[in-house]
Amino acid sequence: MSEKIYVFDTTLRDGEQVPGCQLNLEEKLMIAQELDKLGVDIIEAGFPISSPGDFKSVEGIARVVQNATVCGLTRSVKKDIEVAAEALKPARKPRIHTGIGASDIHILHKFNSNRDEILQRGVDAVKYAKSFVEDVEFYAEDAGRADLEFLARLTEAVIKAGATVVNLPDTTGYLLPHQMYDRVDYLMNNVPNVDKAILSMHCHNDLGMATANTIAGIRAGARQVEVTINGIGERAGNTSLEEVVMTLKVHKDLGLHTNINTEMLSPLSHLVSRTMRMPVQANKAIVGRNAFAHSSGIHQDGFLKHSQNYEIMTPQEVGINKSDIVLTARSGRHALKHRLSLLGFNVGKNKIDETYDQFLELADKIKEVNDKDLVVLMKQLTEAEV
Repeated sequence: MSEKIYVFDTTLRDGEQVPGCQLNLEEKLMIAQELDKLGVDIIEAGFPISSPGDFKSVEGIARVVQNATVCGLTRSVKKDIEVAAEALKPARKPRIHTGIGASDIHILHKFNSNRDEILQRGVDAVKYAKSFVEDVEFYAEDAGRADLEFLARLTEAVIKAGATVVNLPDTTGYLLPHQMYDRVDYLMNNVPNVDKAILSMHCHNDLGMATANTIAGIRAGARQVEVTINGIGERAGNTSLEEVVMTLKVHKDLGLHTNINTEMLSPLSHLVSRTMRMPVQANKAIVGRNAFAHSSGIHQDGFLKHSQNYEIMTPQEVGINKSDIVLTARSGRHALKHRLSLLGFNVGKNKIDETYDQFLELADKIKEVNDKDLVVLMKQLTEAEV
């Protein structure tokens, strides 16, 4: 039996913290409704106490979302929790996400405190949040660098206080995948009441390992992933929703699944990119412009013989119409002949070498040859024969 992984989307909270990516209320509501249709389980709508605008956004999203849990972020501060609870009142399924720093670096240099005081503040925050909503998530900020025994003690205490989810953020993107696995595995085996809550992965991408660390964490027992569309977020970004979802879909042997409608991934990626004015890199996994494009002659030949030679998923699975054969000077005869046949030109064996030589000359000049260029080339070759 495949086990469900809960998808917690923080595009509208962590993602919107990216400089230049701020959204107005209408844009946030539009994206929230699309995330709901996508099938995410939890939408982190914002940080209500941070500004009147964020409060209105969380409140508005709570009104329009039909299926997903709507979540508001707070610090371990009573006023934060009260404001979040007020903003979440219209939600069908509200969640308060509260927490505090767990690493000694944060405890000393951010809070000027000690482990015992931090643990008590975390417990008090969970209990207070629990007085407003049933579903309370606790984040142990910088869990990736926290002392493991203290992290286990903190996790046990907040679960006992009523936390339904414990978030273990690799806030600085520090961990390696095997370290993340070992860390979550330790908690799964050393927190007596761990079965009473869900452990969650919230990984940043400072070393480019957010997705790998997230997969490592859920392999070790975490059952919630905190992600963003296109992997946007603070600094180098967060774990990419589309990467985690498609990894689980492709690797069915993991025995894990999500409820995401994957055919919406590419359209929603484009929507978020346009709305947040944040271009997606061409080689971005799953949704980048080149994710299903083939340029090398060897790759093109193999792909045309059987798509699975070079594709582990179909473009249609993620909402893209088809794969692309990009014609450049690196392309081979098979790719050229294939594209010409699609344009209605059937080039025989005796003509393909001459046509290919002319194509290479053109490709060296203009770098990428499109259909219009091919039509002009074939017209010139035909006229030359006459």
